[in-house]
Amino acid sequence: MKAIAYTKYGPPDVLQLKDVERPVPLGDEVLVEVHAASANAYDWHLLTADVFLIRLMSRGLFRPRKTTLGVDIAGRVTAIGEEVTRFQPGDHVFGVAKGASGGFAEYACAREVALELKPANVSFEEAAAVPLAALTALQALRDKGQIRPGSRVLIHGASGGVGTFAVQIAKSFGAEVTAVCSSRNVEIARSIGADHVVDYTSDDFTKNGELYDLILVANGNRSILEYKRSLKPKAICVLVGGEGATIASLLTGMLLQWWVSKTEGKRVGSFLARIDQEDLTCARELLESGKVKPVIDRRYPLSETAGALRYLGEGHAQGKIVITVEHASKT
Repeated sequence: MKAIAYTKYGPPDVLQLKDVERPVPLGDEVLVEVHAASANAYDWHLLTADVFLIRLMSRGLFRPRKTTLGVDIAGRVTAIGEEVTRFQPGDHVFGVAKGASGGFAEYACAREVALELKPANVSFEEAAAVPLAALTALQALRDKGQIRPGSRVLIHGASGGVGTFAVQIAKSFGAEVTAVCSSRNVEIARSIGADHVVDYTSDDFTKNGELYDLILVANGNRSILEYKRSLKPKAICVLVGGEGATIASLLTGMLLQWWVSKTEGKRVGSFLARIDQEDLTCARELLESGKVKPVIDRRYPLSETAGALRYLGEGHAQGKIVITVEHASKT
């Protein structure tokens, strides 16, 4: 089968399309014929090791130990392990590839608990756009941010992968949502349901006097102290994305988060999503109901995955970037 691989950290040019052995599912795993995958900032960080901690998180200090990329997948089940009970060959599924890696390929294995049935009303491409970004938005808003009906919520970076899901999921909770984005993305933010849109190129939301119960930073470069200024008393700012981090900046950020919480009662916290079967089911229900619709900016064939990640790295994607995989049969 064909798969994207890399043997050294670097720009997308180091990626190669190779012939590799088709994986075999273990007891609790499913083999998926991948019809679509999607690119995430996580893939970019693993590829470039621009966040040095990536090298320390068992990925390899000087070169990657895992040579594949691709978290999100959608496709058709072709084989199952002996312990699998929820899926059968032929089922259309979406979810996360085994080890959050290997989705940029014609076939990928995934654990049974990291998959969900694809809703009939969405395409493989739309389903592939969902897993990591939607779970990040859902868990950050609900679990870390404790969103409630009527909450005043600000989404900074509302037009990106996580941001477009965050706006829609926050609305599904009954929140009043303010989206922060650039001029070119104002209409996208409105089209997905934002109650208010702030164009950061002409308006500074940290200085307009508006206060929020929850700020979710999907992509932004404001300081913790600036975000703090827009929080109500006892409110929370959840950081799920931003510019590349060094060890020094991470430590500084942690100290500032602690200081803000201790001195002012306002909370600032970083967040990483977990792959959770119940939350994948929640995402499926949101898709089926039409409350959430993936926003796809561009589509690239598997052979042009380097181009997809190059575009992702520029930081201007409107929603998600999808990798399409062609097969002789799509039954």
